[in-house]
Amino acid sequence: MEVGHRDVRRRSALAHINVTPFVDVMLVLLIIFMVTAPMMEKGIDVALPEVDNAPNLAAAKDPLIVTLTKQGTILVGGNTIDSPAKLTPVLEQILAEHDDKTVYLEADRAVAYGQVVKVMAAIKKAGVAKLGMVAEDPPH
Repeated sequence: MEVGHRDVRRRSALAHINVTPFVDVMLVLLIIFMVTAPMMEKGIDVALPEVDNAPNLAAAKDPLIVTLTKQGTILVGGNTIDSPAKLTPVLEQILAEHDDKTVYLEADRAVAYGQVVKVMAAIKKAGVAKLGMVAEDPPH
């Protein structure tokens, strides 16, 4: 069997695919992701109170954290809640899907005590079994 001239031309066209534009696009995407990734990991700015022997939150498996910022904003898992009254139904819905009914409250040290108590009451009203207050160890 003799290989035809047409088959050789088709094989050589497939063997010489230009990948330079593909590599260029991939490098541009890589640079974009490297620049934007640190911006996406921006955390919530909360100055936690400092106490000796602060409990280790990392030991908890998939903790449910309610954050109260200095401006009085309430956050649950990155979602903003308008008021303590609206926090209760949100937590009830989240806790219905969790076996562990433990919630951790991160409150900025500059937040008024009355605001923290209102948030704590809303958390307890949602049927939370255990409520933990998050603090950090003082610098040594």
